[in-house]
Amino acid sequence: MKTVHKLLLLSVIALFMVRCKNETHSSPTTISENKVRYAKGFSIVNYDGYSLVTVQNPWPKATQTYTYILQEKNSRVPDSLQKHTIIPIPVKSMVVTSTTHIPSLEMLDAEKTLVGFPHLDYISSEKVRARIEAGKVKELGMNQSLNTEVLLDLQPDVIIGYGIDNNNPTLDNLQKSGLKVMLNGDWNEETPLGKAEWIKFFGALLGKQKEATAIFTTIEKEYLKTIQIAKNAQNKPTVLAGDMYEDRWYLPKGTSWGSLLLKEAQSHYLWTETSGTGSLSLSFETVFDKAKNADIWITSGQFSSLREMTDKNPHYAQFDAFRNKNVYSFSGKKGKTGGILYYELAPNRPDIVLKDIVKILHPELLPTYQPFFFEKLK
Repeated sequence: MKTVHKLLLLSVIALFMVRCKNETHSSPTTISENKVRYAKGFSIVNYDGYSLVTVQNPWPKATQTYTYILQEKNSRVPDSLQKHTIIPIPVKSMVVTSTTHIPSLEMLDAEKTLVGFPHLDYISSEKVRARIEAGKVKELGMNQSLNTEVLLDLQPDVIIGYGIDNNNPTLDNLQKSGLKVMLNGDWNEETPLGKAEWIKFFGALLGKQKEATAIFTTIEKEYLKTIQIAKNAQNKPTVLAGDMYEDRWYLPKGTSWGSLLLKEAQSHYLWTETSGTGSLSLSFETVFDKAKNADIWITSGQFSSLREMTDKNPHYAQFDAFRNKNVYSFSGKKGKTGGILYYELAPNRPDIVLKDIVKILHPELLPTYQPFFFEKLK
């Protein structure tokens, strides 16, 4: 009888220990809650031995949430999370698919992890271009039709993709081939600081979360400081943006990140009442009727001189901003193969963009500052 009681007691103790073990494993200890403040498209929560990264808005009106597990060496991921894509970190090699991803790697001193990119000519970064010329970054074709053969040969630790909708068969096929794919939605963020905060996404992959947070904090402080400086402006110049492409005039919608930058710089952007994060597509006549007397004109990266503008469309000369030579462009800074640096770096450095615009609109507020991206066209 004593033996039976002893066996029963041992069974209960063993069952209790197993239950405790299972409960501990299913309820991991949270080391840090989500530290993402401005970006709406992703979150990071750190646990003992791994991080859980959630991407909510990789494209407009996305309905699916994507969860990724970043696993540290010699750590265990709970069984309940095994269904998600698990990526060992720190990542040693990666493929990115947008030039806006490049600055995060460079700021984190991790450009050497880049092994492939679609359409290499778009990249402006001097450090990455040097690696391209040395044959260390491979050409992958176009974003919507990545070269699968090259990718399978490279076997990167992760491919950072993006999409404009839920239809990207190339990324689906790469995943079926056993490659790890993560979606990045930095381009879909509505605010300048929201876009810039995606450096934390790359910091998590590279095992450099502290460094990424420190870099972003510096950008945030400079941005917020410039907002306060701009509030001392005595007036709000009217601003026209964009220009004609083929038969349509493209300019930022009123709730886009570009429009918000103009607002923070204390200007009156003439289409600020519109909504949306993308671009408006208008006729020349519609734009001219509303903006012919605008004080400042900030064009796209198409033109490097006033002459180029009128060669393309003589009617540009009818705008007051053109006649008064108050036209600005970011076309001046280009990479060796023609990529425009603004498209690559500006979303990551809104602090610099905002200072540039404040200098254009209110030069007296930043008397010693020299614009980095923008220059007045001659």
